[in-house]
Amino acid sequence: MGEVAINTINNILINNELLFRFGSFMFILLLMLGLERLIPCRPNTAKKTTRWIANLGMAALSILIIRLLSVLTLLLMPVAFALFLQDHRQGLFYWLDLGPLAAFFLTLLSLDLVIYGQHVAFHRVPLLWRVHRVHHTDVNLDATGGVRFHPLEILISLLLKLLAIGLLGASASGVIAFEIILNGTALFNHSNIKLPKGLDQFLRFIIVTPDMHRVHHSVFPAETNSNFGFNLPWWDRLFQTYKAQPLKGHLNMDIGLTDFPVEKKLTLPKLLILPFKKRP
Repeated sequence: MGEVAINTINNILINNELLFRFGSFMFILLLMLGLERLIPCRPNTAKKTTRWIANLGMAALSILIIRLLSVLTLLLMPVAFALFLQDHRQGLFYWLDLGPLAAFFLTLLSLDLVIYGQHVAFHRVPLLWRVHRVHHTDVNLDATGGVRFHPLEILISLLLKLLAIGLLGASASGVIAFEIILNGTALFNHSNIKLPKGLDQFLRFIIVTPDMHRVHHSVFPAETNSNFGFNLPWWDRLFQTYKAQPLKGHLNMDIGLTDFPVEKKLTLPKLLILPFKKRP
């Protein structure tokens, strides 16, 4: 009976993937933007229009590129690839003959670790950093920063996820749930909201909070190279990349990169060509 219920839930997730993903994304984005007006953590020092066009524009462009690629083959789509592996019972989880529930949760855990490792690599490999620095040029953080990623970074991330899914034989419903959770937590932990101190300290044991991730966007390299997690905070603690608070405090810390001061207008076209320039 339990397995029947799990399979039913899996089918609901798989058959309504786009509805769940888009619906949850819009709900969390609007919720975070609303909370930012009610309980902001920091004053906004940059013009929202330019930032929002850049952030949301890159997200829209990334979605368009991936959808166009999916016309070539659906196997470039993580869920479709996971379903292909399911049909052929290929990958570690199938070889171990894991049940659907175990495969679901191990998929969530494993993919989160992969994204953590990917994030570390984007900071430490110079060519990857040239792509990822687009994300760090934002001098203010709000929920839209959770989608401020260059399309090249999204494509590289897609390939790494596909590799991980292929090796693991990841659960298709687990992949959908992971994508929903990852998108939601990225919006949450980039948001400019002030949580009560006690709540923030408690949540840090189970999820990356806005205060925790804000440290990662500091101009100080020692802080930029910390708190790499997007969803689970455990990897930063395990691999000793966790930093509790910024040196100057959340109100006084400088966000962004020293090469990109506040007054430097970074429009969408400029951000799109940034990875192809050695210098700003």
